[in-house]
Amino acid sequence: DSAPASDEAVTSTSDAADLTGHTLMIYCGAGMTKPFQEIADSFKSATGCEMNVTYANAGQIQSQITTSEEGDMFIAGSAEELKPVESYVSESRALVKHIPVLAVQSGNPKNITSLSGLAAEGVSLIIGDADSTPIGKIAKKALSVAGILDKVQIAASTATAPQMATAIAAGEADAAIIWKENCDAEGVEIVDNSGLDDYIKTIPAASLICSADHDARQAFLDYLNSGEARENWTMYGYELAE
Repeated sequence: DSAPASDEAVTSTSDAADLTGHTLMIYCGAGMTKPFQEIADSFKSATGCEMNVTYANAGQIQSQITTSEEGDMFIAGSAEELKPVESYVSESRALVKHIPVLAVQSGNPKNITSLSGLAAEGVSLIIGDADSTPIGKIAKKALSVAGILDKVQIAASTATAPQMATAIAAGEADAAIIWKENCDAEGVEIVDNSGLDDYIKTIPAASLICSADHDARQAFLDYLNSGEARENWTMYGYELAE
């Protein structure tokens, strides 16, 4: 047998518990679907634990937790999204940073160089729903602080961040305030120095008091700290939380 590449590799796979017959029910913000599904699939492969993951916007997930009172974990778009369900959270760990950016169509045909450029005539903007998504709340606050909320032309608001990148690439709007990792779509580019640095959030992994499988949940929390899971996040453009 060849020796493992590192201690982290041992922690993430070789030493994984046998969780065959166990199931974890996890809620995750829709914007994180790609990296989190890969992490969930890897954990299932290593342990045999079934991973039942629900992807939705924060408002939908909060409602589901309080209505059903079921679930093991909530991977939220920001720590603030845990507040409406804080009575259901037993502990929370920071995973990665969630970085908002100003995205435009490739080639930046409207020459948008900053947030203030969104108020220019003929520029249409798409934002997340401010009532149900972290990125929508950030967009509304950033535009308000910049003094242009009432000056921008909002073409549409959407339920999830990936939908905004798709709309920009399709030419349905000129710009959007979205998460950095959602800008990997073809036809989208990021405007540097957009003034959104103050709005960087941290994605937490929150354990829920209604969790029915402590052993499997603890094993998955340990896996989230592994080099394998961390590498998966960074591959999708996230920065690790300190």
